[in-house]
Order: sequence, then structure tokens, then C-alpha cells
Amino acid sequence: MKKSILSLVSLFLICSPLLAAKPVALFDGKGLKHWQLPKNNAWKSVDGELTPTAKTGYIWTKKDYSDFELSLEFKMSEKCNSGVFFRTDPDNPVQGGFEIQIFDSHGKADYGKHDCGALYDAMKPSKNASKPAGEWNTMSIRAKGSKVSVHLNGEKVVDADLADWKEGNKNPDGSKNKFKTALSDLPQTGRIGFQYHGHPVWFRNVSIVELD
Repeated sequence: MKKSILSLVSLFLICSPLLAAKPVALFDGKGLKHWQLPKNNAWKSVDGELTPTAKTGYIWTKKDYSDFELSLEFKMSEKCNSGVFFRTDPDNPVQGGFEIQIFDSHGKADYGKHDCGALYDAMKPSKNASKPAGEWNTMSIRAKGSKVSVHLNGEKVVDADLADWKEGNKNPDGSKNKFKTALSDLPQTGRIGFQYHGHPVWFRNVSIVELD
């Protein structure tokens, strides 16, 4: 009996961190309280979906996030070019953070480090797992320290260690990238945001779990 109780206590102690990690709905279709709205109201909640309503722009979380697992669904229009930013400085999104590419490239040419699901300009996805324009995709992004992984429609497409990027404007494979600062030296905390480049994109069921 004592052994059984000890086993249950041990199991509880092992599992308690997992039980404590509760997801927070960043966007569930009911409002934008977790988001810093652009001055031009370029993003809105419409029919339970987060969608841009202006020509271009970003929308950012009010809060910074460091280690997390982000889950979301997105739908692209034809020729859509968008992205999910994380650990990013909203005042310097191009150089001050990271982006997972959203791009209408299902069944098209290999766009390499700019393909849908890529760690933008830094690592190409292992495969293009995106669905055609007009269909909903699922994506999860996990960032823990220097480790970043991405699942797209159930397929693991990125498994990166940012510590491998030791030089500015250079990827570990020797190719060039846009980042003046080595990815390993960029901050490991910042905002999460969505980008809009002029072709409609929709998001829904956006949730996050902060990792210890």
C-alpha cells in the first residue's frame, strides 16, 4: 500500500509541471484583448477570424514571450505572402526577431528558405506541407532556449538550433541571409505577431503555452 502511494506521489510530481502549463487563447474569435491594435485598425475580428482590413501591416501581442508553444490555424488567399513572427521587436521586425513563413506555394516550385513553413531566410522546411489557397492549415511553433521547431499540418518541417547561426548575414550551410546580427545573438524574448503583405490571410484558434 505504501509503495502504491509513493508511486502515485512520484507520478504527480513528474506530471505536475505539465498540468501547470495551461494554454492561453490569444485569439478565439471573441475579441482582441491580447493584441496591440494598429492605429489604422488594419486587423479585425470578423466572423470569428482574425483578418487584415488594410493594404499592409502587422498585429502584435501586448505581451513578450520567451519559451513557448504556439498553436494556430491559418488560411491563405492566392499569392498570399505572410508570416508568423516571434521573439520580435515590433519597432524593428525585419532585423529584430524571427519569422515562420506563410506563403501560397502548395504544389509549386521549391522556394527554399522562403517556402511555406520555413524559418524565414535561415532554414528551408524539410518539405512543403502547406495546403492549397482557401483551405485551413494548422501550425505549431515551439521555442525553448535556442531550439525552434515547426509543425505544419502535422508534419515536422523545421528543427533548428539557433546557436548554429554564429555570424551575421550567414547561415550554417554557408548561404547568405538578411540578418545583420547572428541569429544566436538575437534576443530570446519578444512579441508574437502576424504580417500582411497585401493578399488576404486569415487566422483562428490561436493559443499559447508558456514553457518553464
